[in-house]
Amino acid sequence: VSNLELIKKLAGAWKELPASQKQVYEDAKKTDWKRYGEQMAAYKAQLTPAQAAALKEERRKQLAKRRSIRAKRELNLLGKPKRARTGFNIFLSENYQESEGISPVAKMKKLFDMWQKLSASQKQPYLQLAQDDKVRYENEMKSWEAKMIELGREDLVRSKKQRLTKKPAETAKKPEPAKASSGRNKAKLKKSEE
Repeated sequence: VSNLELIKKLAGAWKELPASQKQVYEDAKKTDWKRYGEQMAAYKAQLTPAQAAALKEERRKQLAKRRSIRAKRELNLLGKPKRARTGFNIFLSENYQESEGISPVAKMKKLFDMWQKLSASQKQPYLQLAQDDKVRYENEMKSWEAKMIELGREDLVRSKKQRLTKKPAETAKKPEPAKASSGRNKAKLKKSEE
C-alpha cells in the first residue's frame, strides 16, 4: 500500500469516528502540546543570547522561504508565464541527454565548458532563439498583467520602471534601483498573501 492510499484510509477512518472516540486523541494532543511548550521554554531559557538570536534568524529565514514558495505557487496558479530562457539554457536543453558524465553535476560542468569554447558564430543560433523567447515572454507578460489588472490584482503587475528596457551601460552603473524595485515586488507579494 502506498503512503497516499494509507493516508486516505486513515483520514476516512478518522471521519467515521464518533466525537466521543475522537476526544481521547484530542486530549492526548493537548497534553503533548503542553509538554512541548514546557520543553521548548526550558530549552530557550538555557540558550545564550547569541544562540537565541541565531535561532530567531533561522526561524525568520524559514518563514521567508515559506512565504516565497507560497507566492511562487500562487503565481503558477494564476498562470504567470515562464521566464525567457538564455542562450546557454537552450544549448543545455538540446545537448544534455547526449552529454557524457556520471552525475548531473558532471554533465553540467562539461556542457558549460563546451559553451565557453564555442565561437560567437556557433553561439549565434542559441542567442537568436533566446531573443525570440524573450519577445515571447514580454508579450505573454503584457497580456497576463492586463488580465491581473482586470481581476483586481495590481499588486502582481511589474512596475513601469522594470518594464522599460535599459541599455547595458545603464544597468552596469545603477544596480541599486533594480534591487530596490525587486524588493518592492516581494513586499507586494507578501501583502497579497496575507
